[in-house]
This record gives sequence, C-alpha cells and structure tokens, in this order.
Amino acid sequence: MEFFTTFKICSAGLSAQRAKLDVITSNIANVSTTSTPEGGPYKRKMITFSAEPLKEGFDKSLADAVRIVKVQNVVEGKDGFKKIFDPAHPDADKDGFVTLPNVNIMLEMADLITASRGYEACATAFDAAKNMALKAMDIGK
Repeated sequence: MEFFTTFKICSAGLSAQRAKLDVITSNIANVSTTSTPEGGPYKRKMITFSAEPLKEGFDKSLADAVRIVKVQNVVEGKDGFKKIFDPAHPDADKDGFVTLPNVNIMLEMADLITASRGYEACATAFDAAKNMALKAMDIGK
C-alpha cells in the first residue's frame, strides 16, 4: 500500500471526527438556548457519516474493500423538547412554561469522548504511517 493512500485515509478520518466535535461543541454551547433566530429553542444537531470507496492506490482485488469516511450531512434531532414552569423567564408562554432545547448534556459528553478518541486513533495511525515511511527511506540510504 502506498503511504500517500494511508495518509489520505487517516486525514479523512481526522476531518470527519473534527466535524463531529464541532457539532457536539455547538450542542453543548446551546444547551440552554431557548430562543433562536429561526424561532423556538435550539434543536440538537447530529452528524451522519458515509463510506466512500478509495479508488486510488489499490489493485482491483482490494479496490472495493478500502473506504474512506465522509460527512454525509448534519441533521436536527427529533427528540421532544423539555418544558419547565418559569413564568418570569422572557421566553415563557402564556401558561408560564419555557421550552428548553432537546440537548442531553450527558449524551453530548459521551459523544465528545468518543469523537476525541476517534480523532486520537486517526492521528496515531497517521503518525505510525509517517514513521514507517521515514524508516523505509532510511533503508534506501
């Protein structure tokens, strides 16, 4: 396998995990946002990934086996909103209830840890491939 192919696979994983970390960060930052420019409370965002074939660097027998990850899209969560009674809140309805975002901070923190571990794994694989390429060049001296 070419080293540049390995770098391409690792960089796709790094980019995907970075996008996931950005979405999670946005969710955590808006955990108590009750009013958005679109109207209503903040809606939790979720990211979906897809696998695309890597068409370069492999012979025909491995061409369909090796794939890279791509961000497919970012969608809003369909979970229900929480309502609390707070008639003094500026976003309270006529009955005194405030609709809060559908962001669960514990779930977001678990996703954050998972995404950061995925990012670390991709960075470690990239570093290992780089070290192998350097050792291969040293052998040729």
